[in-house]
Amino acid sequence: MSTVIYPGPVFGPVRSRRLGKSLGVNLSPADGKICSFDCIYCECGLNDERRPKLKMPSPEAITYSGNGEPTSHPDFLNIVRDTLALRDKYCPQAKVCLLTNATHLNRDDVFEAVRLIDRPCLKLDTVDADYIRLVDRPNARYDVKEVIERIKALRGRCVVQTMFMQGSFAGQSVDNTTEKYVGPWLEALSQIRPEGVDIYTLARETPVVGLKKAPVETLAQIAARVESLGISAHWYG
Repeated sequence: MSTVIYPGPVFGPVRSRRLGKSLGVNLSPADGKICSFDCIYCECGLNDERRPKLKMPSPEAITYSGNGEPTSHPDFLNIVRDTLALRDKYCPQAKVCLLTNATHLNRDDVFEAVRLIDRPCLKLDTVDADYIRLVDRPNARYDVKEVIERIKALRGRCVVQTMFMQGSFAGQSVDNTTEKYVGPWLEALSQIRPEGVDIYTLARETPVVGLKKAPVETLAQIAARVESLGISAHWYG
């Protein structure tokens, strides 16, 4: 399967399903992927297949997405501060956004940086630990209950992003659109009370076979259940 690796620190503007027209900046090396997850649906491929040899970009670069997890950059907080200063000077109407798997929210510097960002979008595909091990595949200690508590500490200043899909991987179902997964996920959202929820499904080729898009009708039904909690929801098929 083909995958996407961004060869430089700045890419785009791109047309994002969730964020509209967006200029991306890649905080990972230009020749590979660094991520605390190894999601089987990642457009950048699997970690072992995309090991970089180059170093991370210096803090002079500006980005919050790209080849892996942007908050892995050791100088993420200062990059955010510099980005906001440049934005305020040259393009004050622009919103600074972040796409993150939230694994590093336990770091005080990352937590502070996320609080400064206009639209931090935090991944929460499920609250089921077995599903996370199968699909998101953290490569370090990851406790979803602790992550939810850190997200709650943002006091609603965030957007939760969730990938829904169907199909199978390694002989097991990866369908997280069933009540087994949706019900507990909704309960977590009722505790987090985010500004919004972005519900989406596969849009690009994946590094493994057997994964399928969730039906648009299913995404719409899940979004309606989020809205019934008094939380804004958008779905993208």
